[in-house]
Amino acid sequence: MTTPATEKARYYLTTPIYYVNARPHLGHAYSTIVCDAIARRKRALGIDTWFLTGTDEHGQKIERSAKLAGCGEYEFATRISGEFRGLWDKLGLTYDDYIRTTEERHKRGVQKLFSTLKERGFIYKGSYTGQYCVSDEAWVDVPPGAPCPDCGRITETVSEENYFFKLSAFERRLLEFYEENPGFIGPESTRREVISFVRSGLKDLSVSRASFSWGIPVPGDEKHVVYVWLDALANYITALGYGSDEPADQARFKKFWPADMHLIGKEISRFHCVYWPAFLMAAGIETPRSVRANGWLLFDQGKMSKSRGNIVRAETVMEVLGADALRYFLLREIPFGQDGNFSFDALVQRYNGDLANGYGNLVSRVVNMMHKYFGGVVPETGATTEAETALRAHTEAAIAGFGPLFDELNFSEALKSLWALVAETDGYLTVNAPWKKPAERSDEDHAALQARVLGTAAEAIRVITALAYPILPEATAKVWQQLGLGEIADAAKNSFLTSVAWGGLKPGTKFGEPAPLFPRAEKDAVARMVALEEENNKSVIEAAGGPSQPAPDEPKILPPQKTATPKSEIKPESKKMEETKPTPVAETPAAAATSSNEAAPVTQAAPAEQPPAASVVEEKQYITIDDFVKVDLRVAQVLVAERIPKADKLLRLEVDLGYEKRQILAGIAQYYEPEKLIGRKIVIVANLAPRKMRGLESNGMLLAASLPTDGAPVLAGFLEDVPLGARLK
Repeated sequence: MTTPATEKARYYLTTPIYYVNARPHLGHAYSTIVCDAIARRKRALGIDTWFLTGTDEHGQKIERSAKLAGCGEYEFATRISGEFRGLWDKLGLTYDDYIRTTEERHKRGVQKLFSTLKERGFIYKGSYTGQYCVSDEAWVDVPPGAPCPDCGRITETVSEENYFFKLSAFERRLLEFYEENPGFIGPESTRREVISFVRSGLKDLSVSRASFSWGIPVPGDEKHVVYVWLDALANYITALGYGSDEPADQARFKKFWPADMHLIGKEISRFHCVYWPAFLMAAGIETPRSVRANGWLLFDQGKMSKSRGNIVRAETVMEVLGADALRYFLLREIPFGQDGNFSFDALVQRYNGDLANGYGNLVSRVVNMMHKYFGGVVPETGATTEAETALRAHTEAAIAGFGPLFDELNFSEALKSLWALVAETDGYLTVNAPWKKPAERSDEDHAALQARVLGTAAEAIRVITALAYPILPEATAKVWQQLGLGEIADAAKNSFLTSVAWGGLKPGTKFGEPAPLFPRAEKDAVARMVALEEENNKSVIEAAGGPSQPAPDEPKILPPQKTATPKSEIKPESKKMEETKPTPVAETPAAAATSSNEAAPVTQAAPAEQPPAASVVEEKQYITIDDFVKVDLRVAQVLVAERIPKADKLLRLEVDLGYEKRQILAGIAQYYEPEKLIGRKIVIVANLAPRKMRGLESNGMLLAASLPTDGAPVLAGFLEDVPLGARLK
């Protein structure tokens, strides 16, 4: 039963709704797992909690992706949204609602919000010409042809009739709001960025599009669709029932709005901390209480994202180590709000060190000895010594410290403090050694020591298990049963975290049967996860119809790339892997642009360093068809070509792939005049991970043959007319 003080408490938290242009990866899982841990703790504290997640399914990028995939927009969105929801269910996430922006309830609420903003004088009609980033679905203030300042992709010049929201009218009001509510935005770095953006001046915002149709029609003017960010942000209120006439929906909205926390990725903080509160203020709706931005999950030294080709699936970790291992690693390893590195090696080390050898081993020792010495029944502990008093003090300190750290989203420090108690309990057990009876100790005294030590250690484990429940729901459920306490889910429903205190494990409690928690990960665990990723990537290609039909905007099917290692540092056991890499030969196309941070003119060595062509042919390495299909070669057309100041070897190109435009930096300035490249069709590697050079992002690589005389590049081309975006195979 909840106490009167908590019966009226409620908590509403949301994940970002995930864009359905590609399958979910570990970065998406991170945000959703964080929300799930928060929701579990709130519920176990007796707080009526509503946890929302879902998918964002409208916009120009989805329309283009669906066309490229050869299916309708709704069919495409449904398939990807199903993968998100399926993964959340596999992870055992306890969301209360899952919203899709293609649902009728959402459409109804968005149209009501748009109409309300228009009726209140905050939306007007006009025309607009500006730069639009399709990848971010955002208008950006840059010159025509310039890259997006956020993602680095080439923007498109769009001229169309639009409806505009009077964002400029909220500049002062937003700054006052931030001042009056210092806890609204977190972490502090995100707060500073948002305030700086608003202080730089706000312009009215286009909130409709007329150049495509995949979206929610503007009420009364259906040739327009609602701007995807106004559409998407509204999910936080439409999911609660905003726009509905049903009494139950209206009651839920009244009960849970405003949101206590929107948890988001830091790259979308502007939309949530500027546009969203301005929309709500204009509509006369209360603003959310806080927006918290998590950092990026980094893999291979870059943000984990589909466009970089460096993603990892949560399913891979779950299959080898289990869902709890993933949850623990993400919350313990990565200080919330900061960027965090993910690697299979670090994951296995943390798993073995903290879970297998730490918590899991401690529970196993105590439960097994309780069965061995006391038939699985908790004995009377008798008189305590200084050792028991000290462990109790450490346990009570952990109880007092864990909650505030967790509630401030400082999960890493909260778990660090809790695992210090795991180590303290393990040390207490080792020092007192209830399994070892000195010759001078009587049987009676030894039995008393065993009762005292095992009873005390088991009580510490009970507290550790209760506090760790939101992070390790599967493992703690097993431990709760082994301690003879029943179902931890039932304890959570009865607000057991409100009364965690020393002394809850009573003498006479019958332990359950011992069972392993975290079997130690073997040496092949990393190799198994890498193999699973590679096998999944192969399956994705085959499911998409083979290499000629790749999933749209999904270069992430590449396996995780390893950081290049200087040849002098390659260990003998790495030699075989190194030798399997294909070696460019003079007769084959060679890269004329590089994604490394060095602005080399071409990827080939200088002429003097090249062996004769015959030698190269003799030493070439063979690749398999599986190796080849990983490289996405596409036909593109050069739209813009210009030199980069203070970079004699580099050209900045803007190319059209038919389904999107990109910026590529190419080291061919010494061999090609920029103006002669405009309009030329070329071949590019379309799924190469982006890299920055000279402060600009390059999203691909040109292909060229290398002349045997001086190494000069000759761009690959075609005699026949080939459509843009066609794949080479």
